[in-house]
Amino acid sequence: MTLFSRFPGVVFIVAGALAMVTALPPRAEAQQSVSEVLTFLLTNRSIPTDDFVLDARAAAATADAFSGFLLAELGTLPVGSSASGFSYRLNPALGATVRSSDSFGPIFIERSLTAGEGRASFALSFQSVAFDSIDGRKLRDGTLVSVASRLNADPQPFDVETVTLRLRTDAVLLSAGYGVTDRLDLSATIPMIRLALDGQRIDTYRGLEIVQATATATASGLGDAVVRAKYNFVRNGASGFTVGGEMRLPTGSERNLLGTGQTTLKARLIGSLERDRVAVHGDFGYTFGGVSGELDYGGAVTMVATPRVTFIGELAARRLGSIGRLAETTQSHPTLAGVETVRLTGVPETTHRAILVLGAKWNVAGAGILGGHVMRPITSAGLTSRWIAALTFDYSFEY
Repeated sequence: MTLFSRFPGVVFIVAGALAMVTALPPRAEAQQSVSEVLTFLLTNRSIPTDDFVLDARAAAATADAFSGFLLAELGTLPVGSSASGFSYRLNPALGATVRSSDSFGPIFIERSLTAGEGRASFALSFQSVAFDSIDGRKLRDGTLVSVASRLNADPQPFDVETVTLRLRTDAVLLSAGYGVTDRLDLSATIPMIRLALDGQRIDTYRGLEIVQATATATASGLGDAVVRAKYNFVRNGASGFTVGGEMRLPTGSERNLLGTGQTTLKARLIGSLERDRVAVHGDFGYTFGGVSGELDYGGAVTMVATPRVTFIGELAARRLGSIGRLAETTQSHPTLAGVETVRLTGVPETTHRAILVLGAKWNVAGAGILGGHVMRPITSAGLTSRWIAALTFDYSFEY
């Protein structure tokens, strides 16, 4: 029996000593893309477990999962309803154009009403997100375990590698819409995104910490532009049914995780039931292409508090077919008896995500509407933040 097989920790002491003599931890180069920096941080390992193939495979799957989660958030930024402010229609009895509803409509969930023939609008919105969790695991406090080694008889690892990651995105969305007819709307949205990443990878052997890698990256630019159309084929007052289509164009940099690099198409079915001051809206859609096939569904309730103020509550959900999730795998060490290696990796799996949205819209003056809302994820799948706040200004006019 060899010394290593009798005392498996010796291997890790030697590896730790070798890592400590390194002058400085590896650092990602500034000229690298965000995708490359993220992969570097998640795959760079100065203390191997003697199973290079499994280590590399698990680290690459984890990096792919992180990138996929980011693309799922940034490549499908929620875009406000195309008739989210004033909506008009021709009243044949009066021979004049009148407002279709006293409500200013939902925030992200579409309503069946269209803007009205000849009505144009533009909207400017801003949101900032500091992600703090990934699949229910904390990102910022150094507890995200990438690889760990432990003795079979001891549930606590004696050697563990952790990743600390700070991810922040700021997005400005410029939207414009036009009512081609009383029943047909066309709209487009251009997002401008800034993504900042700062991370560190640390190995801790029996309380001794060794910095393995540090990384910083930022990227700014266009996200994936959105072009939409919807047609109101059933209308009864402010209630009715509408079909819609959405195309996302690959205008964002895929290397910097600002866009998916693919054209996606979404088909939508929208229904609304509006009575006096309260309205209920439902929105169903399916996305083809992109990082994953995706089923979207949600509902909204709007309440007209005054002719100038509308309160909104929404629940939106997504079912993603191939983004997957993070999972831990445990395997016996290939050379050391009685030692197990735990690895964080990405596994393919259908996931569900849902978010609660609460907000209000205020007609500040003329045809200008100022909106504000907060979003709260109610599922832990993917990248999440405890709270997300956003502001929107919408202005409509007759063109």
